[in-house]
Amino acid sequence: MSGTVAAVVALVVVALAVFTVVRAVRIVPQATSGIVERFGRYHRTLHPGLNIVIPFIDRLRPLIDMREQVVSFPPQPVITKDNLVVSIDSVIYYQVTDPRAATYEVANFITAVEQLTVTTLRNVVGGMDLERTLTSRDQINSELRRELDEATGKWGIRVSRVELKAIEPPGSIQDSMEKQMRADRDKRAAILSAEGEKQAAILSAEGGKQAAVLRAKGEAEAAVLRARADAESRALRAKGEADAIATVFRAIHEGHPDNELLAYQYLQMLPQIAQGDSNKIWIVPSELGKALEGLGGFFTPRSSSRERAEPTGESGPFWAPGSLTETPGWLTDTGTDGLPDGDAGQRADAPAANGSDSTTAMGSDTVG
Repeated sequence: MSGTVAAVVALVVVALAVFTVVRAVRIVPQATSGIVERFGRYHRTLHPGLNIVIPFIDRLRPLIDMREQVVSFPPQPVITKDNLVVSIDSVIYYQVTDPRAATYEVANFITAVEQLTVTTLRNVVGGMDLERTLTSRDQINSELRRELDEATGKWGIRVSRVELKAIEPPGSIQDSMEKQMRADRDKRAAILSAEGEKQAAILSAEGGKQAAVLRAKGEAEAAVLRARADAESRALRAKGEADAIATVFRAIHEGHPDNELLAYQYLQMLPQIAQGDSNKIWIVPSELGKALEGLGGFFTPRSSSRERAEPTGESGPFWAPGSLTETPGWLTDTGTDGLPDGDAGQRADAPAANGSDSTTAMGSDTVG
């Protein structure tokens, strides 16, 4: 009986010792801290690792996470300066820097941070109108972070960042804003289109101006080149004619022509003067008689010899027998009016040309 009691007592002592050792050893994970209270008062803070406490005397409170935390608060209605209610979602980034202050200075620091964020947000946004609220998120974030950091410093909490996830104005305001933005975009599009057309017109005018200038320069250079080529061609043509005249003149003087040959050439040139469709009347020079006299002297001996050879008394093909002043048969062939055939005959009473006493007019058809 005594042995059984001794065994039970021994087992109770062993169990009590094991339980005491287990309660005395505390392992704190990394990035967490523990608050130890002794007889209900703060005793010390346990850091990550193996820690020893006195069982039944020291009490370990729930561990506190020392990492940076992210808390998203539900949308909060906020009234702007122009009396418009907007819904704002916010996100808070915070970190516990003093576990003792976070445990004893505030009952629930999460709720305290949320309520402080809402009140600070209403104070900041209440001094702005809707348009400034929508475009000043960075300013709102900075002011919120500064206010929260100052208020939560004594709680052992550091607010590192505050972000506004969404700012939602009322539906009617959203429709008006969309219409305004659409009108603004249409206005800017019209302005850009007008600017583009203006630039295009300016560039087109500049291009036309440059093209006209280049065209005028090209025409001027072409005119200069044509004039130069024309001048050179005329000079070459005149030089050629001068050379031809000089050659003919030299050949005539070297051949020593007599008066009969010159008179014959003179008569050969007369039909060529009347050639051409526009020639209707041409004037026979008064020197034609002298040319005929010379030509008569050239053909008289041949006519006499032909008379001796032909006793029938018929005239030659060019000249009738007689004096040197007689005219050829093709000039004395008269019609019914007593004048040579053709559009115009001899006019004895026509005024003298080139200072001569008489001028003979013949039609171009007669000579041809």
